[in-house]
Amino acid sequence: MEEMLFYDRMQFAFTITFHYLFPQLTMGLSLIIVYFKWKYLKTSNEQYNHATHFWMKIFALNFAMGVVTGIPMEFQFGTNWAKFSELTGGIIGQTLAMEGMFSFFLESSFLGIFLFGEKLLGHKWHFVTGVLIMIGSWASGYLIIATHSWMQNPVGYEILENGKFVLTNFKALFLNPWLWPSYLHNQAASLVTSSFVVAGIGAFYILSRKNVSFGKLFLKTGVIFGLISSLVVAVPTGDLLAKNVVKYQPVTFAAMEGIFHTEKKGSEIVLIGQPDVKDKKLDNKIAVPNILSFLTYGNWNQEIQGLDQFEEDLHPTNISGLYYAYHIMVGLGTVFIGLMVISLFQLIRGKLFETKWILWSLMFMMPFPYIANTTGWYTAELGRQPWLVYNLMRTASGASPTVSSGNTLFTLLGFIGLYLLLGMLFLLLVGKIINKGPHHVELSTEKI
Repeated sequence: MEEMLFYDRMQFAFTITFHYLFPQLTMGLSLIIVYFKWKYLKTSNEQYNHATHFWMKIFALNFAMGVVTGIPMEFQFGTNWAKFSELTGGIIGQTLAMEGMFSFFLESSFLGIFLFGEKLLGHKWHFVTGVLIMIGSWASGYLIIATHSWMQNPVGYEILENGKFVLTNFKALFLNPWLWPSYLHNQAASLVTSSFVVAGIGAFYILSRKNVSFGKLFLKTGVIFGLISSLVVAVPTGDLLAKNVVKYQPVTFAAMEGIFHTEKKGSEIVLIGQPDVKDKKLDNKIAVPNILSFLTYGNWNQEIQGLDQFEEDLHPTNISGLYYAYHIMVGLGTVFIGLMVISLFQLIRGKLFETKWILWSLMFMMPFPYIANTTGWYTAELGRQPWLVYNLMRTASGASPTVSSGNTLFTLLGFIGLYLLLGMLFLLLVGKIINKGPHHVELSTEKI
């Protein structure tokens, strides 16, 4: 059973990690595309319209990859996690169905119109279709996170005699106190990824002395959006989400922060340290006294419960993984803010485009928001373990008892091989779009 559960979890973790590489760009990028189109309507500067079409091609490619890699996850609910689907389908099935029926169809329908209908629609209606794509993209994220939030903090439900969960309060599902901080944090993090990609490609154009005018536009836009979104990820959304963890999952918070023993006169914040789960301590730690208590409760001496206050079978099953995922996310987020502050300072001084070390930094930082987003999701998922539905359904209780570990391992290897090929194809196509550049995007400015 343990081996089967391990491969079930590994398969879902791999497929969802690869899948989310694509939506995290499209959600944030949809807002930047709308911004470029709005600037074109306001200024009639063709450069903004060229930028709109350039980024929409990258958006469309990411969207297609997201669809292809998202479908297998739906099937895994019925294969690897059939018991979970059977018992909770009355609740999570509603939000997932709404995501497919409303958000996905809205986004996909108007994407085709946006890509090919500018001449027919005219620029104002073309802008409207871009806004609808953004709404569909962000609504999709909202409904997915509504599902996730219910698993983290179940509300508005009743458990029948046969063990099935039924929704008794539809309103409570969308007013879940876990939902809005999680959603806004996720969307801001998505915008961070998009901003770094836009700024990084802009830096690449400037450094390579190709499409320099577009490079300056992309760099300026990415830096401004990047600083705002990086700050929002930290405060208020990250702060509110951390306070939710303290309130609803205190044992998770203790593991995230590496608090093995309750500190009576305020908790320190650990900057560096390696968790030793066996001996229940942090090795080689560098910490600042009482800061964590102040950040969490606004009180320097407030006690925060450690792992010693909870039964061991309630502890997260992978404390080390949770601790490192959380600290990588927070560490990278701090770096993002610092780099964007310096970049904006140089932009205001009029020296950003000539400061090569910043240009190189922005270009090489492009992959790191993906890492931060991934570790952020790992923090949420590892923190919920050993539960599928927090405090109500153990992960082992949701797995399919009839799917063998051998079958799951075989299909996992198949996914790895297939996704490797898809990833290489994706990078090749994106590389060709970037190499070709915005100047070569064909469009018509005529209206009918």
